[in-house]
Amino acid sequence: MSKSNFMLSTWQRLSHWPGGKWAFAKLVCWKAPYFASIKPKFVALRPGYCEVYIRKRRAVLNHIGTVHAIAMCNMAELVAGSMTDVTIPATHRWIPKGMTVAYLKKAETDLRAIAELEPVPAFASSGELPVTVKVLDSLGQTVVHAVITMWVAPKNK
Repeated sequence: MSKSNFMLSTWQRLSHWPGGKWAFAKLVCWKAPYFASIKPKFVALRPGYCEVYIRKRRAVLNHIGTVHAIAMCNMAELVAGSMTDVTIPATHRWIPKGMTVAYLKKAETDLRAIAELEPVPAFASSGELPVTVKVLDSLGQTVVHAVITMWVAPKNK
């Protein structure tokens, strides 16, 4: 990162305080309201890595009592976007371009979504950045595997 990143610096300021991770999630959901539907709890955020947790609760269930596929896609997009935001240089911006999802098992527990990017690539010009996301159940089993393609480009001046 060439200069300070607002999202990362906000996370670093708030995450160590009691209620700070909750406040950070509220700020993210205020900026992108659709994410509030899953009530995410941020576990970790740093360049190349983001982890979010959600509880299995009625609002995210489908007709068979498991976590709905779209709730898991919502988690995947949240971790991929947050990780991308704190990873790319402040001179660049990003937007999701596409998503490929594989539903591997029923999601019968609380869930964790992890986006990881190693090694962190150099960002000189515009291009696609594939971000791999795993959604894990409370036993550590992968229930969803997703690849979200981000379009990363320099900001217009």
